[in-house]
Amino acid sequence: MSAPTRRLTTAQALVRFLSAQYTERDGERHRLIAGIWGIFGHGNVAGIGQALVEHGEAMPYHQGRNEQAMVHAAVGHARHLDRLSAQAVTTSIGPGATNLVTGAALATINRLPVLLLPGDAFAARPCDPLLQQLEHPAEADVSVNDTLRPVSRFFDRVTRPEALIPAALNAMRVLADPVETGAVTLALPQDVQTEAYDWPERFFAERVWPVRRPAPDPQELAGAVRAIRGARRPLIVAGGGVHHSRAEDALKALADATGIPVAVTQAGKGALRHDHPADLGGIGHTGTAVSDDLARTADLVIGVGTRFTDFTTASGTLFQHPEVRFLNLNITAFDAHKLAARTLVCDARAGLTALAGALAGHRVDPSYEAEYRAGKERWERVVEAAFHAADDSAVPTQTQVLGALDAVVGEEDVVINAAGSLPGDLHKLWRARSRRQYHLEYGYSCMGYEIPAALGVQQAAPGTPVWALAGDGTYLMMPTEIVTAVQENLPVKLVLVQNHGYASIGGLSEAVGAERFGTAYRHRAADGTFTGAPLPVDLAANAASLGMEVLRAKTVRELREALAAARAADRPTCVYVETDPAPTAPGAQAWWDVPVAEVSGREAAAAARARYEEQAATRRRHL
Repeated sequence: MSAPTRRLTTAQALVRFLSAQYTERDGERHRLIAGIWGIFGHGNVAGIGQALVEHGEAMPYHQGRNEQAMVHAAVGHARHLDRLSAQAVTTSIGPGATNLVTGAALATINRLPVLLLPGDAFAARPCDPLLQQLEHPAEADVSVNDTLRPVSRFFDRVTRPEALIPAALNAMRVLADPVETGAVTLALPQDVQTEAYDWPERFFAERVWPVRRPAPDPQELAGAVRAIRGARRPLIVAGGGVHHSRAEDALKALADATGIPVAVTQAGKGALRHDHPADLGGIGHTGTAVSDDLARTADLVIGVGTRFTDFTTASGTLFQHPEVRFLNLNITAFDAHKLAARTLVCDARAGLTALAGALAGHRVDPSYEAEYRAGKERWERVVEAAFHAADDSAVPTQTQVLGALDAVVGEEDVVINAAGSLPGDLHKLWRARSRRQYHLEYGYSCMGYEIPAALGVQQAAPGTPVWALAGDGTYLMMPTEIVTAVQENLPVKLVLVQNHGYASIGGLSEAVGAERFGTAYRHRAADGTFTGAPLPVDLAANAASLGMEVLRAKTVRELREALAAARAADRPTCVYVETDPAPTAPGAQAWWDVPVAEVSGREAAAAARARYEEQAATRRRHL
C-alpha cells in the first residue's frame, strides 16, 4: 500500500511544511518559523504569494517596504527570543533578492537565524534572458542569488519540486542548531514555485527540532578549573552567548561564589545587572575605565559566549599582562579556540553551572574585589556626570538624551541601537537592568537596523515598550518600516537624534587625519567643501509623513516629558531632539586600529600617523 500524498505546488508545500516546524529547549516549545515577511514581484507573486493566500491560516504574513529591512526585523525577532524562533523573508528575483545580502551578512555574523526565500530565474529555461536575470558568459547556472552564498550558513537552489524535501530539512537543521545558525537561503526558481507535485503527507507532519545544551567535556572542565584556581587576577568577558543560552543566572551564581569580575561585550551587556558588584560594564575600545584597567592586568581572561572582535580586544592591545592566558567557554569550537585559548566547548549555561560546582570554596583575593569595586564606583560617578544636565532649559547633549531615557525606562523595556556614535556612548554608560533591555547589534554595526529590528522585537514581545535609538544618518538609511509599524499598529518608540551628519565617523575622521571630510550634512561652501549651512531637512516632519506621532523636544525638560509620553503611547511614536554637539561622553579607554596614511603632506595626517605607530607598537599576538 502506497503512503498517502497531497498534491500541492512547491510554494504551497513549503508554506505548509514551515508551519509545522518547532524548536524545543528545556521543555519550552516555539514555532521555528513564526511568520513570513514579504515584498512581491514577478519572481514570487504566483508562487510564495499565492501559497500564502492559499494557506494563510497556517503562516502569518507581514508586509515590508524594503528587503534589507525585512531581514533586520526577522533578526530582531530571533534575538529577542534567544534564537528559539525565527522568521522567513520572501522576495522577487533581481534587486529584491540582492537587497537581502546586507541583512544576511548581519544575521550570519551575529549567529542569528533567518530564513531567506528569494525568487530565482526559471529552472527549465524556456526563455533566456528573463527580466532581471544576470547573464554570465562562462557560468550559465549563476544567478544574482549566488551573492548570498558567502553570507549564508546554508544555501540551496531548489531546481525540482522534490528537491525541496532535503533542502527544507537541511534548512531547519541549520536554523535550529546554536552552533551552525545564521542566514539560511533557499533560492526558488519562479517556475518551480508554481509546479505541482504529490508530496508525502509525512513531510507536513509536526516536527520538533531539539536545541541542544551540550555539557562540558570532563577533561576540559578539569583543565579550566585548574586554570581558574591558579589565577590571581581572573576576568570574565561575557558575550552574546550568555543571553542566547539564558545563562544569566548561572553567570551570577559563579560571580557570587567566586568574586570573579565580569566585563561585557556589546552583545553581552545585561549578562549581569548593572548594580551587581561584579559587573564592570563594557570592555574594549568602547568599554569602561574599570573594565579596561582590569583587562590590562588580568592573568586569565575567561571568555563566555564571545567572538573576541577587535573592539573587544582593542585591536590586540588590551590584554597586556606578560603571562596572560585565555579560557574560552563557547558552544562553537571555532570561537573557543581564538586567542590560543584553553577551550571549554559547551553550552554557556551548562558550562557555567559546571564551573561553579567544581570551583566550590574558591574565591579571588579580597584585595582584588576591593580594587574592582572601587573602580566601579568611580565609573558610576563618570556616568552620573555624563547623564546629568545642570540646566533643564538647555539643549541636551547626546549623553544627556541617554540620561533622560535612563530615567524613564523600566526593567521590561528594550533599547535598540546599531550604528553611529550612540553605540560607544551606550556601551560605556548604559546601565542595563535586565537580560533583554540592551539590544545592540554590533557584529555588523549596520546603519538602518534600528527601526525594523524594533518591529521584530515588538512582534516577539507584545506589550513591551520597545525603543529604537537612531541618529539622523542611520535614520536616513532606512525609515521605510515606519509605514509597517503604522500598518501593523506596533507601538514602537523612536528616539531620533539630530546632529547634522555622521558624528561617529566625523570624530574618527578627525582622529586619523582625514579632517572630518564628507561627514557633515551641510551645503557646499564657495570652495566646494561641505562646510556651508546645515541642510534644511526636517526629519521630524518626515517621520510624521510616514504616519508616526511626533513629539519635538528642544530642551532637557521637554525631552523628559516627551519620552514619558512616548512610553505611555499605544501607537508608533517618535521623539525628535536636536542635540548640543559639545562632547560630554568620556573618551575611549582603549585603542581601535584604523590605519592612517603612511605618508601625507598635511599636518593632521602626519600627526595622526605618529600616534598610530605608537599605539600599534603595543599590539600583541596571543600564542
